[in-house]
Amino acid sequence: MLDFAKARTKMVDTQVRTVDVTDYDLLAALSEVPRERFVPPQLEPLAYIDEDLPVRAPEPGRAGRYVMEPGPFAKLVQLAEIGAGERVLDVGCATGYSAAVLARLAGTVVALEEDAGLAGTARETLDALGIGNVEVVEGPLAAGWAAGAPYDCILIEGAVERVPEAFCDQLREGGRLVAVVGTFGLAARATVFTRVAGALSARPVFNTYVRPLPGFETPRGFVF
Repeated sequence: MLDFAKARTKMVDTQVRTVDVTDYDLLAALSEVPRERFVPPQLEPLAYIDEDLPVRAPEPGRAGRYVMEPGPFAKLVQLAEIGAGERVLDVGCATGYSAAVLARLAGTVVALEEDAGLAGTARETLDALGIGNVEVVEGPLAAGWAAGAPYDCILIEGAVERVPEAFCDQLREGGRLVAVVGTFGLAARATVFTRVAGALSARPVFNTYVRPLPGFETPRGFVF
């Protein structure tokens, strides 16, 4: 039987530390949260490979959903610089793995998911693990979750073509939003947005690729 504790340690040492993730609290969280509990049973032996793990298969007109590859996920969380006691919105939490990691760093986490099945799985798994500072809510991802605002930090769990204006309104003044903007390979940029004087100021940090998150597409103009 696979030793998941050893697999977590190996993941952190070979997939996370090697991409310049150095934050002690984040490394500790990744070493403690059982990633295998957040994937379908048939994928448990693969929970710690350096790939995205599918948790909802793609269908015509509906994108697949994934637990993000450990390295890019860890880099994005480190970029968010989440502090103890902060309130965080996790957009596109899927089965809840990201929320479980964020819960080790923040004071409270609101985990937003639009797929009712994934949201239900997230609630059940987080409850089973005794993680009590996460609230899983359901709604359109691109709308955020105004009922829980304001947030100190918002993390968008996938590549987006645009960051909707609604997210600015849900951040505290000085709050941060981390997203991968762009969907075409390494042309996408991990970007930190900061709310300053009621508007978002963007700071691109590094190129990366993560899978697109549905609902954030730029509206297409009419074409003859």
